[in-house]
Amino acid sequence: MAKVFPQSQRPTLDPFVSFERQTYTIWMKSLLCQTNGCTVFDSDGDIVYRVDNYDKKCRNKVYLMDLRGRVLVTILRKRLHCFGCWYGYRWNSYANKEKPWFQVKKYCRFICMGSFACQVTVGFEKYWVEKLASKTAFRIVGIDGNVIAEVKQKQLSSGITLGDDVLTLVVEPHVDHSLIMAIVTVYGLIKHKL
Repeated sequence: MAKVFPQSQRPTLDPFVSFERQTYTIWMKSLLCQTNGCTVFDSDGDIVYRVDNYDKKCRNKVYLMDLRGRVLVTILRKRLHCFGCWYGYRWNSYANKEKPWFQVKKYCRFICMGSFACQVTVGFEKYWVEKLASKTAFRIVGIDGNVIAEVKQKQLSSGITLGDDVLTLVVEPHVDHSLIMAIVTVYGLIKHKL
């Protein structure tokens, strides 16, 4: 008679969520010729994400992909909104492809929102993208004001600062990295870097 073993009761973690703070390097260049985008490396130097925009003239549709080119998030810009609005659609077998996973609304220059550049809505949760002193630096903060991710120009351990096209992304624990990377992508579209 075969033995039956109970399934492990340990909680399974989303592959895009970590129990520890994660650091990524964003290179604002696409791996593919004739496309706009960026490449994201983990702390071991392995490629984790790719962002590609196949239409040079239009930034209305951008794809966040894994290393193998599997689309994780499609980002669409809706032109009907006067200040700019982007929707992110998660691409997996159980997600509803008709309902957006998140929405990013750009704040207008004329509306004084302090250092906030845009608002992110994910279901019932809200986040803000906050501009920092450097032109390439920004952070993503939660409704409670806690920083959940920060992007700044990459600095080597020797103190040398790399160019504007090499950034460091630090993501706090228990945060979906693919969501953060999608928000970073939208902010890059807003700033016209992708």
